[in-house]
Amino acid sequence: MFELAILGLLQESPMHGYELRKELTAKLGAIRAAISYGSLYPTLRRLQAAGWITEAAETPATAEEIPALTSRRGRVVYKITAEGKERFAELIAQTGPETYEDAGFGVHFAFFSRTDRATRLRILEGRRRKVEERREGLRDVLSRAAVRLDAYTLELQRHGLDACEREVRWLEELIANERSGRTPSGSTPGTAPDTPGTAQGQSEEHIPPPPGQVQE
Repeated sequence: MFELAILGLLQESPMHGYELRKELTAKLGAIRAAISYGSLYPTLRRLQAAGWITEAAETPATAEEIPALTSRRGRVVYKITAEGKERFAELIAQTGPETYEDAGFGVHFAFFSRTDRATRLRILEGRRRKVEERREGLRDVLSRAAVRLDAYTLELQRHGLDACEREVRWLEELIANERSGRTPSGSTPGTAPDTPGTAQGQSEEHIPPPPGQVQE
């Protein structure tokens, strides 16, 4: 999923590592994209070795852009190659079980504007099944073990159940929109936003935050 996110961002424009880290955090959320330089740069080197990205240029680095305990050096700018664009197209079309999990779903959803409708529907329906299974598991815990749980553990289980129920409703709205050719903002097909928006006829306060993020 990290690979998909990097290739997707580099399709928008060439970036150096510091810019990529900021954009990953902005696009995917600070919790889901808690990416360190230690994990980012090895991935960039692997993508380079595969021929999916290449170095475009080097520009001077400012003091705030230099990671702690590293020397001042130029910023290597990365850009996607033709092979990288093909790899991104392969990854964005995947609809396996990993795309229904929290991290996988979040990354794919962030690039839904570049995904065809049939693929979006398969991922949304798979995610709904996944969350429904989680919801039923929590309901079972509450029905079987509620009397044995302390007040705080019980409240945590109820909070998880409520989050699942809200996400299922959100996913059902998105699926209904996809089937009718609408996007979450109610705009015309092909102009979907990159991040979860407000479903047509639903206010923002009723939409749950993306998986892995805490609603403020």
